[in-house]
Amino acid sequence: MANDYALSGPAGRDAVASGRASPKWYRTDVAPDAIRALMIKSDAIALRDTVIWLGAMVVFGSIAVILWPSWWSLPFWLAYGVLYGSASDARWHECGHRTAFKTAWMNNVVYHIASFMLMRNPITWRASHVRHHTDTIIVGRDPEIVAMRPPDLGRIVLNLFGLLEVPHQLARLALHASGQIHPDEAMYLREADHRSAFLAARIHLGIYAAVIVTALATGSILPLMLIGLPRLYGAWHHVMTGLLQHLGLAENVSDHRLNTRTVLMNPISRFIYLNMNYHLEHHMFTMVPYYRLPQLHELIKHDVPAPDPSIYAAFRRLLPVLVKQLKYKDAVILPELPEGATPYGEDAARLRPFAA
Repeated sequence: MANDYALSGPAGRDAVASGRASPKWYRTDVAPDAIRALMIKSDAIALRDTVIWLGAMVVFGSIAVILWPSWWSLPFWLAYGVLYGSASDARWHECGHRTAFKTAWMNNVVYHIASFMLMRNPITWRASHVRHHTDTIIVGRDPEIVAMRPPDLGRIVLNLFGLLEVPHQLARLALHASGQIHPDEAMYLREADHRSAFLAARIHLGIYAAVIVTALATGSILPLMLIGLPRLYGAWHHVMTGLLQHLGLAENVSDHRLNTRTVLMNPISRFIYLNMNYHLEHHMFTMVPYYRLPQLHELIKHDVPAPDPSIYAAFRRLLPVLVKQLKYKDAVILPELPEGATPYGEDAARLRPFAA
């Protein structure tokens, strides 16, 4: 039987009653001055990366349109799609944390653009992500658990192309546009933000409607290939990297070393992902900007599990655990700590019998 992950259900109430909700997270003891130095934000770095991102989209998209409908356009569509449907996820994330740019309005502009690309309501999803960090992989509290136990492997594959997530997101936008909030969202979204969520949904759906009308009027799919469809054909990279953040690790713990994974990646994936492959570091020190996460990794690596050396190596370790969870849903990876690290607390003793 699958676990109950609904935020408005009994699992959420049990998490609060049992004290699992809003835990005091373990954090590596580092010099405050060292962390303050890493928390310094830079408009120049974030603007450079944003210009490269959007500029590459303009270049690849333009070439794809020029070569359309020739098959020579295909690689340019694929590149455009990843920048639209995957790189936007990392920009949404970092600007949602308000850590990418030093200037607040720059974070907000990029955050809203990326939210539109992802078909996410920028108001509800900001609140959702705050809850994700407060209650990371706490069953019944975290709205961003990407795969329940036992895992639905077919669902994971379909979402590589957004085939389930996109209809879900559009349905949520339609719900918001009608002036309603989903019961799970009501568990973390302030009532004062409801009207803003309704307005954002109406704007997003209005733009998508205009794109569809343009496609019908011109008798061409090109407008949708540029706006909307990349959320499907370009989603695979952000889903692939997103699966590696927490999947196969522990639920209901208070130590990010047990439920969050760091993976070393190639430079292209790191640019698309904005260094979120250093995900354990990000969760432990949330206000460190993405461009300083490699330095943070060096600062705390003595106290955290060694990172997986590549995307391939991470999935080679993860996939057998997902298969095992089909029969034993409590099977987890229990990462090994380096010698001299602060030992895990009581959570590890509870997990050890289920370590895969």
